[in-house]
Amino acid sequence: MEYFSDKELGPKARIENQLTPPVWDGIVAHIQSLIVIGAFGEHFPEVCPDGAGSIGTDERAFSQALKAEIPGIEWPLKTSKEHGYFSSDEELYVPDTIVALDLIQFCYMNVAKPIRGSYHSFFQHHHLSFDSITGQQKFKDNINRIFSRNGLGYQLDDDGSIRRLSPPVIGENFEPMRFDTGDRILNELLEDARKKYFSPNPSVHREAVERLWDAWERLKTLENPVSKKESVKQILDKAASERNFRELLEEEAKKLTDIGNAFHIRHSEINQTEIERLEHFDYLFHRLLSMILLLINGRA
Repeated sequence: MEYFSDKELGPKARIENQLTPPVWDGIVAHIQSLIVIGAFGEHFPEVCPDGAGSIGTDERAFSQALKAEIPGIEWPLKTSKEHGYFSSDEELYVPDTIVALDLIQFCYMNVAKPIRGSYHSFFQHHHLSFDSITGQQKFKDNINRIFSRNGLGYQLDDDGSIRRLSPPVIGENFEPMRFDTGDRILNELLEDARKKYFSPNPSVHREAVERLWDAWERLKTLENPVSKKESVKQILDKAASERNFRELLEEEAKKLTDIGNAFHIRHSEINQTEIERLEHFDYLFHRLLSMILLLINGRA
C-alpha cells in the first residue's frame, strides 16, 4: 500500500542516519508482534507438551541467542528508561543505530511466516509449520517501509544484509562502480572507499573518507612519480584545456589538499579539526569523489 502523502508529496528523502524514538518504537512493536504470533518458532520453537511440534516462539531461547550474537542489545527490548532513583518519570530510549540494525538482521535470519496446522484441543493450541521465504519477504517490506517513511538512509536486502543508501548527490551509479585507472593500488584504494562508504556502520564512514583521500594523494603522483607538482600539472592539463575551467580545477585541487591537511582525515595531529557530523563526511566524500572521477576520465 502506498500512503496518500507519498502519492501527493513524493517519498521522503532518505538522508537520515540515526534512529529516532518513533522509529525504534515501531521496530520494537513489529518484533514483539512477530513473537506473539510465533514467527520465530521455526528456529526457536515453543514445543507442544506432547512433543507434536512447534506451537509458537520460545522467547527465552530467542533472547538468549540474540544477546549472544548482538552483545549491545538489551532484552526485553525497551523504548524508555527511568531516571532518578525513586522517580517514575521516564525518558525515551533509543539504542545505538548499529545495534538496532544488527537486531533487524538477526530477526530477518530467523523469521518465518507461521502456518496454523492441526488443532490440539486438549491444550487449545494449533501446531505450526513455517514458510521462511514469505516471512522474510514480509519482514523486509515492513522494515523498509519504516525506513522509507522516516527518511532513513538504510535498506534491508533479500540476502539479509543492510546497506546504506547513497545521498542524492552521489546517486546509485557509484554503488556498483568498478575502477580501472591503470594503477592497481589506486584501484584498491577507491574500491575500499566505495565499500566502506555504503557500510551501515557510521564509524566506517570516516574510514571511507580516509581511503578516498589516500586515493587522491596516489592519483596526484601517477603522471610523474618523481615530482608530484609536475604530475598534478599534467593531470589537470589532461582534464581541462579551457583556461578558466583549468584554473578552477587547480584551485579545487589545492583546496582539497588543504582540507586533507587541516581536518582530521589522513593525519592525527592535535591541531587538526575533528569532523563530528556524518553529513559533513558525506559532503567531503562527494566533493573529492567528483574531482577524482573527473581527473581519472581525463587520463583515459
